[in-house]
Amino acid sequence: MGNNKEKVLNNFITQAGILAAAGFISRIIGLLYTSPLSGIIGDLGLGYYSSAYNYYMIILLVSSYSIPSAISKVMAGKLGAGEYKNANRLFIGALLYVLVIGAIASCFLFFGAGLFVEDEAIPVLRTFAPTIFIYGILGVLRGFFQAGKNMIPTSVSQIFEQIANALVSVGAAYFLIRFTTGHSLLWFEPLESIVSPETYEISRAVRGAIGSALGTGTGVVIALIFMLIAYLKIRPSFMKKVAEDKHETIDSPGSIIKMITLIVTPFILSTAMTNLSSTVNNKLFTSFYPVMRNLDNVLVTSHWGIFSGKSMKISNIPIAFASAMASAMIPQIAQLIAVRKTAEARDKIGLAVKATMLISIPCAVGLFVFAAPVTLLLYPNTLPNIDLARHSLMALSLSVVFFALSTLNSSVLQGLGKVNTPIINAGIALVIQTVLGVVLLKFTNLDVFSIAITSTLYSAIIAFLNQMAVRKHIGYKQEMLKTFVLPGVASIIMGAVAYGVYRLILIPVHSVRIAVIPAVIIAVPVYFTALLLVRAVTEEELKAFPKGTAIVKIAKKFKLLR
Repeated sequence: MGNNKEKVLNNFITQAGILAAAGFISRIIGLLYTSPLSGIIGDLGLGYYSSAYNYYMIILLVSSYSIPSAISKVMAGKLGAGEYKNANRLFIGALLYVLVIGAIASCFLFFGAGLFVEDEAIPVLRTFAPTIFIYGILGVLRGFFQAGKNMIPTSVSQIFEQIANALVSVGAAYFLIRFTTGHSLLWFEPLESIVSPETYEISRAVRGAIGSALGTGTGVVIALIFMLIAYLKIRPSFMKKVAEDKHETIDSPGSIIKMITLIVTPFILSTAMTNLSSTVNNKLFTSFYPVMRNLDNVLVTSHWGIFSGKSMKISNIPIAFASAMASAMIPQIAQLIAVRKTAEARDKIGLAVKATMLISIPCAVGLFVFAAPVTLLLYPNTLPNIDLARHSLMALSLSVVFFALSTLNSSVLQGLGKVNTPIINAGIALVIQTVLGVVLLKFTNLDVFSIAITSTLYSAIIAFLNQMAVRKHIGYKQEMLKTFVLPGVASIIMGAVAYGVYRLILIPVHSVRIAVIPAVIIAVPVYFTALLLVRAVTEEELKAFPKGTAIVKIAKKFKLLR
C-alpha cells in the first residue's frame, strides 16, 4: 500500500514537474529574447507592447485560454469511466466551440482595438487578434492530452512556441524598424508623416511592438502544428478504444454543448478575473495617471514598459511551477472527489502546496536580494532606470509566493466543483487593489512602484481567501511549519550566503553581471543543504520528486539525511 501511494505521488509530481520544466524553460527563453528586443524597440516599445498584450490576454482568457484546464477536467472524468465515445464527442464539441468563440473574439479585438488602448497601441493590439482564433484549437488539443495525464506534448509545444516567438519577435521588430521606414504597413501609417523627433520615436516604438506581436502569433502557430502531429499519431489507438466502447448512454450534441458551456464558463470567469488585475493596473497607470498628475504620456508609457516588460516578466518565472502543478491537479482532484476519496485528495493538495512553496519561497528571497543585478544581467540597457526597476522587482518578489499559492488553490477549488469561489475572491481583491492604486497614484510620488505594491497586495488577498475556501470545503488544513516556516528559514540562509558571495566577487571584478552568476549558482546547493538541515522535507517526500531516489542517495552520502 505504501509503495502504491508513493508511486501515485511520484507520478503526480512528475507530471507537474514536466509542465513546470517546460514552463520554466519557456520563461527563460522569454527573458533571454526580451533583452535584445528591448534594445531594439526600447522601453517605449515595451510599453506599447505590454499595454496591447494585457488586453489581448483578457480577450484570450475569456475566449480560449481556459480551454485546456476545463476540457481536461471533463474528459478526465469520461476517460476514467471508460466512456471513450462520449470523450471523443466532447473533444469534437470543444473544437466547434472554440472555432465559433475564437472567430468572434478575434474580430471583436481587431475592430474594437480602439476601445481598449491608446491610439499608438491600436495597430499592436490588432496584430494580436488572429492569434486568439488559433489558440483556441491549440487549447483543445492540449486539454485532450492533459485529460489522459500526458503532459509531454503540451510541454514540448510550449517550448517550441516560445522559441518561435523569440526568433520572430526579434527578427520582425528589427525588420519593421530597419527596412520599412517611409513605407506604409497594411494596418499602420507610413513613417513619411513624421514631423518631429518625438513622433519618430513613437512610430519606431510602435513598429517594433508590432514585430514582437507577430512573434506571439507565430509561436502559437508552431505549437499548433506540433500538437496536431502528436494528435494524429495517437488518434488510431484512441479511435480503436472509441470503437470498442460498449457504453450505451451516448451524450447528445445539445448536452455536450451545455456541458462545455457550464464547465468552461466558470473557468473563463475565474481565470479572467484573476488576471484582470494587470489590465486594470495598465489602465490606471497609462491612461488615468498622466491625466491626474499632468505627466508626459511617452515617459509614463516608458516606465510601464520597464515595470511590465521587465520586472513583471522576471517575477513571473517562478510561478510557472505553480501553474504546472495546478494543471496537473485539476483532473486528478476531480477524479478523487468523484469517487469520494476525500482523504487522498487532501494528501495530494497538501503535497502540491508544499512542493510549490519549496520552490516559490527561495525564488522570492532571491529576487528580493538580487533585484538590481538580475535586472542588469538580463536587461543591460536598464541601467539609467535601474532604481525604478529594482524597487519594482523587490516589491513584486513577495507576490511570487502569494500568486503561486493562489493559482494552486484556485485550481483546487475548481477541481472540487467550487468554480465560483475563486471568481468572488478575485473580485474582492481587485476592488481593494484598485482603490489603493488610485490613492497611491494620486497622492504619492511612487510612480510605477505604486502598481508593484498594489499587485502584491492583490496576490496576498486572493491567496488568503482561496486558502480559507479550500480549508472550508474539504476540511483541509495545511501543515505550516514544514511548508512555510522552515523553507523560509532555509531561503533566508540561502539569500545571506549568496549575497555575501556576490559582494566578495564584486570587489575584484567590478562587474555586477559577472558577480551575480556564480552567486546564483551557489544559492541552489546552499538552499538544498539548509532545507535538509532544518528538516523541512522527509525522505519519502524527496522520493516523490523526479529523480528523488538519486537526491536521497546524495543527501545520505553527505549525511544530510538520517
